[in-house]
Amino acid sequence: MNLENKTAIVTGGISGIGAAISLELARCGANVAIIDLKPDEEAAEILEQLTETGCTAIFIRSDISDFAASIQAVQFVVDTYGQVDILVNNAGINRDGVIWKMTEEQWDDVIRVNLKGYFNFIRAVSPIFREQQSGKIVNITSINGIRGKFGQSNYSASKAGIIGLTKSVAKELGKYNVNVNAIAPGLIETEMMRNTDESVRTAALEEIVLKRLGQPEDIANVAAFLCSALAQHITGEVIKVDGGQYI
Repeated sequence: MNLENKTAIVTGGISGIGAAISLELARCGANVAIIDLKPDEEAAEILEQLTETGCTAIFIRSDISDFAASIQAVQFVVDTYGQVDILVNNAGINRDGVIWKMTEEQWDDVIRVNLKGYFNFIRAVSPIFREQQSGKIVNITSINGIRGKFGQSNYSASKAGIIGLTKSVAKELGKYNVNVNAIAPGLIETEMMRNTDESVRTAALEEIVLKRLGQPEDIANVAAFLCSALAQHITGEVIKVDGGQYI
């Protein structure tokens, strides 16, 4: 998959799925701008790995839930590279709890980051993509946005909202040659996953048809495909990458 001379923005690109996506896009030839709230020292490692691929990479420390800051971050990428061609919305948080115990803060935090944060960056790149008559947007959602999940009403609602956002924006931007798709991972073996209770892992493995947890690279490979010319006639889709967990 050839992404040479393309510039990609990846939110939440320092670790886990985001880092894997950033690296895969770079291996395909794209220059990568990572948007994250983690400190500079954590960004340094992934930036080094990115530059080793031969691409150029920058890190912008910014809160994706801040509308004005998101506009500024995208403008900084344009000022740096002269263009932006790809947006991968990946950053997200979880604040789990059953609905009768969930606080307003838990609800608002997740919706603000996971859903509004995606809107913020889509809103920022859309005028650019319209003007240049091209662009790729990939939104990372979750199978729990399709089926729901006990103890995750806020997270599932945000991820379901991303699916609706993806389909609506695909319709709005299609005539400008912009592809907008979503990837719905199942349980993926990230550092956050490894720090969860073993019972969560066991329950997931019972659901997964392939009997193994997904790896961040499994998501990254599909993201790179959707960002490439190979997927030029795919838009408004939600692709499950879950080893059959949803079946």
